[in-house]
Amino acid sequence: MINTIASFISAAIIQSIPLLYGATGEIITEKSGNLNLGIPGIMYVGGISGIIGGYIYERMAVEPSAFLCIIIPLLSTLIGSGLMALIYSFLTITLRANQNVTGLALTTFGIGIGNFFGGSLLKLFGESGSISLLTTGNYYKTKLPFADDLGLFGETFLSFGFLAYLAIAVAIVSSIILNRTRTGLNLRAVGENPATADAAGINVTKYKYLATVIGGAISGLGGLYFVMDYTAGAWTNNGFGDRGWLAVAIVIFALWKPSSAIFSSFLFGGLYIICVKIPGLSGAAKELIKMLPYLVTIIVLVFTSARKKREHQPPAHLGMSYFREDR
Repeated sequence: MINTIASFISAAIIQSIPLLYGATGEIITEKSGNLNLGIPGIMYVGGISGIIGGYIYERMAVEPSAFLCIIIPLLSTLIGSGLMALIYSFLTITLRANQNVTGLALTTFGIGIGNFFGGSLLKLFGESGSISLLTTGNYYKTKLPFADDLGLFGETFLSFGFLAYLAIAVAIVSSIILNRTRTGLNLRAVGENPATADAAGINVTKYKYLATVIGGAISGLGGLYFVMDYTAGAWTNNGFGDRGWLAVAIVIFALWKPSSAIFSSFLFGGLYIICVKIPGLSGAAKELIKMLPYLVTIIVLVFTSARKKREHQPPAHLGMSYFREDR
């Protein structure tokens, strides 16, 4: 019984890591007042960018270095997902395009880019088959060296690659910056009332750009984790499923708090796979159980909206463009 529970917890943690990266990145973005619904597409681009960087390096290197096998896909992901977020920033902040439409377009665009390069990357280099970066994937999946010495606890909580622990660290650091630094205070002021922040001398445009690009880059790491750790360096078109949308839902469930997103992602990761762990379920029952994360999010949204506590509400200027002339 204990082993079954431990196995479920371990599987839930694995599923939660991409969600945590996506949710943390989107929380940072939304704190600036930008609603980026392009997170699913950004995660796709982050994943395929890491695959491209890793594939080119593995193909060129005679003896691949562990450090470069890790750092090249990591940097490729940050650049690819950051560029996607920069496109969104330019369209919504500089050109003041509708944020909902732009985000949805970015999701479609990002998924298209991922599927295109995922299906044609090998052909571009005159090869055939499907992408499989076993060497790079194994480096990303390497667990902590002392995990085996700690028995069931080590197997349950310490047998993951470094990206899993980095996700938790990023969420904690983001929470500290948002709540305990002047930079975080300025960012929250921009999301709540950009006109007042502008009048106080805060560069609204700079904070919106930085928050959106950094948030997008962090979200892209969720895609890298999925392709390098979860699938061990293999790419499958449309393999991400609805994880990007779950990450957006977690933002609401966690009440726009990165620290709360850690537990929320674990909960959603468990709900995401619970239908697989329950024996004897019919196909219809499995589909109903898959609805649970979204149903829980709706319940939380209704509950927090009814209570009307300010700390449980989204940034007041979320989803709206800022026109300095209206000050």
